[in-house]
Amino acid sequence: MKQAICKSLRKTMVSANRLLSCITILSIVFGMGLLAGCKEKTAADLVVYGKIFTAEGNQVVEAFAVKDGKYVYVGDKAGAEAFLEDGKTEVVDYEGKGLVMPGCGNGHAHYSLGYAIQSVGTVMSMEDDVNKFLTEIVPAAVKKAKETGAKSIFGQGWNMIEFPKNLPTRQQLDAICSDIPIYFADEEGHKGLVNTIALVNAGIMKADGTVLKKEIRGGEIGMGADGTPNGFLSEQAGTYVRSFLDNEYLFSVDIAKDNMAKIQEQLLSEGYTMYLDGYSSYFFNDNFYKAAQQMDQEGDMHFVLGTAWELDSWMDVDKTLDKAVATKKYESEHIRTNWLKLFMDGTVESGTGFVDPLYPGEKQGIPNWTEEELTDITRKANAKGITMHVHVMGNKGVTRIVNAYVNGGKDEMRNTLIHVYGVSKDDYQRIADHNIQVSEGLLWHHATDELQAELMQILPEGMKDKGYPMKSYFDYGINVSSHSDFPALSGSPDDPFGIMEIAMTGVYYEENAKPWWTEELLTREQALTALTINVAKQMFIENERGSISIGKYADFLLVDKDVLTCPVTEIHTAKPAATYFEGKKVFSTQNDNQ
Repeated sequence: MKQAICKSLRKTMVSANRLLSCITILSIVFGMGLLAGCKEKTAADLVVYGKIFTAEGNQVVEAFAVKDGKYVYVGDKAGAEAFLEDGKTEVVDYEGKGLVMPGCGNGHAHYSLGYAIQSVGTVMSMEDDVNKFLTEIVPAAVKKAKETGAKSIFGQGWNMIEFPKNLPTRQQLDAICSDIPIYFADEEGHKGLVNTIALVNAGIMKADGTVLKKEIRGGEIGMGADGTPNGFLSEQAGTYVRSFLDNEYLFSVDIAKDNMAKIQEQLLSEGYTMYLDGYSSYFFNDNFYKAAQQMDQEGDMHFVLGTAWELDSWMDVDKTLDKAVATKKYESEHIRTNWLKLFMDGTVESGTGFVDPLYPGEKQGIPNWTEEELTDITRKANAKGITMHVHVMGNKGVTRIVNAYVNGGKDEMRNTLIHVYGVSKDDYQRIADHNIQVSEGLLWHHATDELQAELMQILPEGMKDKGYPMKSYFDYGINVSSHSDFPALSGSPDDPFGIMEIAMTGVYYEENAKPWWTEELLTREQALTALTINVAKQMFIENERGSISIGKYADFLLVDKDVLTCPVTEIHTAKPAATYFEGKKVFSTQNDNQ
């Protein structure tokens, strides 16, 4: 026994001696500088000091370090100093200058459409009246089209509340131009005004006035006193007629690519580094996808783009779903294509929302899909790796979609509700339980006193003094992201901090109005969460972006005002002094050529 113990001790001593020898050799190697490369690996490319909102549980820290485009340290200032190396680490000291925060996201917007209209169409102002429309705007659009050889005349922006009081007719548009199809959408894009040839090309009527179609599923074809179409189209009737325009001319790859640069410039200047395009096939082609892919392949894309292929109620479901799946060939680190866009109904304020109770006069809005159809579409889409992205305003429409998501969908697919004017109380918990996402127009949470009075006359009971819920989503643990729906702004700002102020006050700073539905207002932290990490969750990239956290890409803003502490009525004046994407400055208000 004694010999065994001694033998064991001798083995232990030999092992210890070997360990000491190894330590000695390593010390010599370090001393010779042969492992100097280790120090290079720990040196950061960038260290930032300041008041930093991480969007990780409302945490505020003092510093972070970035290496190879990702965060390698987040914490106090002293800890960040370990990542400094002279000549290799850029230091940004933003202490006392404002707030550092993650790059913002826009969970649903139409920059592709907005810039396309500016390129080949006409953008109207909400203040433009019917007389100006007929005497100045349309004639100018026709002149532009004929000078450029366009085969379609396209525009957007007429006031959806004022124009119907004196609605222009197709005959009035014919008097201006009868040989080129005209399509002018309203400010929200849900209604259109067209001339006769546009209706003829779409098979709605013949040139001699013979009516061929009186309805398009999910939409309305306005009829005149003479029993023929009057040129007014709403909802899916409008998308149907638009599909017969010369869309390849209106939105070619070259136009799309030129617009991509302008879209990126606007996004980065406003502080957005994530954006989900809500209708990427608006012109019934995949040119937006092709342009984005080319931009990314050339190394020029400095934001993450999500795309959504649209399925309208008059389309073949399976064929359209196949087109949505086919867009996966455009995917990359910066392009995500896994959404299918549908319209459940119209807008509550315009009388086309699917609501309960009914509008005054027992009127109901337009539901585009039955519950059985929505359930089947959800099942097919989710099975193919496609997430549902459904426009819905009315509370009855929300219930129908939630039923479809619950019965046909997969919770992990994060099926999404867009806009959402009304939610029945029982639906909040079901939305939370089934991981349903909501992208809400936080910027729409306001109205002038005059508009509030008008809404009291046209909205259903129970909705008259209410708008878009916000706080309730946080109360139920629902992931709610912010969106601007650009260019359908409803008179609201597009930038994150203008949106943030409205979400907190219920008032748009340019309006002299009383706060709107104050029970649903957000805190500063909630508004910032909806603008950052919650958009990343909606887009399936929360493990890569959306917050300042070790291992994530360093997408962040230097904001020129501390929006966590400044007077609430000054939040809208905040702007990004600089926007960083993957650790590189991609926008700056300074003339530093970066």
